[in-house]
Amino acid sequence: MDYESYRKAYFVDPPPEPKFEFSGLHGAALYFKEYDKVIAYYTQVLGAPAYVEGEFTHGWQLGNIWITIFPSKTGNPQNAELILQMATPAEVARLQAAFIAAGGQGDPPSDQLMFEPLRYCSVTDPFGTLITIVCPLP
Repeated sequence: MDYESYRKAYFVDPPPEPKFEFSGLHGAALYFKEYDKVIAYYTQVLGAPAYVEGEFTHGWQLGNIWITIFPSKTGNPQNAELILQMATPAEVARLQAAFIAAGGQGDPPSDQLMFEPLRYCSVTDPFGTLITIVCPLP
């Protein structure tokens, strides 16, 4: 399906008026039982955290959002997906390769239609969290 057909099939036209004035997503908070192992994994992939508050709050600034990891007594994130947008299609593949090299699993990047044409791939980290990595295509 070409993009115009896709847009006509799935987007409401005209779009509904928003009820609030959002400026974006500030970030996501993820809670993990194996906290120390998770911090080591994400540090291996993303580098040192930019925010550390005590021993149980570690955050990475990824573009204009923050990903913060906290300890959990009940388990790891369930039924959640973290979607990261990259600057270029090559960065999609590069980040996915880093997640996989550190112990994640995923399929090779491909072109998809998800609201817009995207370079897309996903990774499941060793703790079961789904990470989707995208970049808009021209």
